[in-house]
Amino acid sequence: MSENVSSLLYIVAGVLFIMALRGLSHPTTSRQGNLYGMIGMALAVLTTLIGHPPAGAAAWVIVLLGLAIGGGAGAVIAKRVPMTAMPQLVAAFHSLVGLAAVAVAAGALYAPQAFGIIENGHFHKQSLFEMGLGVAIGAITFTGSVIAFAKLDGRMSGKPIMLPQRHLINALLAAALVVLLALFIGTESKFLFWLIVILSLVLGGLIIIPIGGADMPVVVSMLNSYSGWAAAGIGFTLGNLALIITGALVGSSGAILSYIMCHAMNRSFISVILGGFGGDAAAAAGGGQVETRPVKQGSADDAAYIMKNAERVIIVPGYGMAVAQAQHSLREMADLLKKEGVDVKYAIHPVAGRMPGHMNVLLAEANVPYDEVFELEDINGEFPQADVAFVIGANDVTNPAAKTDKASPIYGMPILDVEKAKTVLFIKRGMGSGYAGVENEVFFRDNTMMLFGDAKKVVDSILKNL
Repeated sequence: MSENVSSLLYIVAGVLFIMALRGLSHPTTSRQGNLYGMIGMALAVLTTLIGHPPAGAAAWVIVLLGLAIGGGAGAVIAKRVPMTAMPQLVAAFHSLVGLAAVAVAAGALYAPQAFGIIENGHFHKQSLFEMGLGVAIGAITFTGSVIAFAKLDGRMSGKPIMLPQRHLINALLAAALVVLLALFIGTESKFLFWLIVILSLVLGGLIIIPIGGADMPVVVSMLNSYSGWAAAGIGFTLGNLALIITGALVGSSGAILSYIMCHAMNRSFISVILGGFGGDAAAAAGGGQVETRPVKQGSADDAAYIMKNAERVIIVPGYGMAVAQAQHSLREMADLLKKEGVDVKYAIHPVAGRMPGHMNVLLAEANVPYDEVFELEDINGEFPQADVAFVIGANDVTNPAAKTDKASPIYGMPILDVEKAKTVLFIKRGMGSGYAGVENEVFFRDNTMMLFGDAKKVVDSILKNL
């Protein structure tokens, strides 16, 4: 296959990847977007294998064996993983992308002839730069994603782990990486290469450790961006157009999504990149006084009666729904209410859950109709006309302090205006504050009824009463 034909097919694959991103931007077109992405990746892999075939039968066996193992593992995992575990699965897959970037860079370092990056016994300087930068980003992505997976999967505390002088340590490590990269380009030293890998692995862990579990949507998006840039850097080393295009698409889209989500949470994008964003505020807020004001507590029977006699109900899902895996019971409850003539809608905050689109994925898994699910900006104006706002495990994203308290760590964050509904039914395990450490004033409003307990058990009780 000629280089021109290979380049053309890679461009076609790149167009399919762009169409995949476009399709994934909305639930109704997400399946089609996934299909475009799969076709594009298959085309890119086949083009690479035909344009640069492995040398010899043994090499073909290794390549095909790798495809079988990787594809088989991916298929099994995809079939078995529950939708509630999707955030940690995404984080785990990001770690593999970072690890792959490290492996490819190491391969290029030890077998430069195969990559065409050496001449007269010396590496091309730009290849050394691409190699060093790609391996650094890849190693940071790997350890950062492993820690994100551990936090999301409950294998590690989701609370921020604050190291003394962590910003200074991170800055020194970053400066050391820059110096090592310059020395690596000048000396072509394998020792310096592996030193870059080790320091990057440490930096990746230090960046993510201070970030709390509630901020994971932005972390997952940020790590997605890192993995893309790592792939693009290695693509330059390999001279592979498809890898460059794919990495740039993933890197740029992940960065843009991270920025959008930071804006939605009133966070600084720069502080996310530097690590530990949100941690100081949360840690400081965590030591406040224990709230003793009384709240109005209700039962599942009360909630069922109120909603059955309502005309409009807006359901606001949050991480509590995901933890309890209550999405199926919630959909059954909504179906019963609709049979009674109640208009039911779902309101989704952009950072609800533990990854971008977490609530949308869970509701889709429970077969909630797409036309009943609305983003914040599309439904916020309907709360004053709603008879009931049914909040299931969403705390900070419904807290009016974001609009009224300038000293609050969540001040300025757009929230869902649930307090404007005639009645607010709020499901929580207890009176604990959200991750931001701020009491939700909605709990103490006259129009709020608290339903304490596990989200699924409470919704199941409401179902029985309905």
